[in-house]
Amino acid sequence: MSSPAEKKSVSPVSLVVDAVLVLGFFALMFVLLKSHVPSNDKSMIALWAGLTAACMSAVFWLALQMFRAVLNFQRRGRRG
Repeated sequence: MSSPAEKKSVSPVSLVVDAVLVLGFFALMFVLLKSHVPSNDKSMIALWAGLTAACMSAVFWLALQMFRAVLNFQRRGRRG
């Protein structure tokens, strides 16, 4: 059980920071992946680059959450 005085690990600011990072990562991957789609059709290029960038962004979000959890655990370990 956690004590009431313990700081929350999720705050509105951290949610906004995570959203900005994930959206930025998605945009970067989308731009980079468009040249790797083997098609001449613009809509197919956008579709497959977007779907691939979405999957990669989801993995990036998971990695970001794991990083935050480990960082919080290490900070709590140093305090007490």
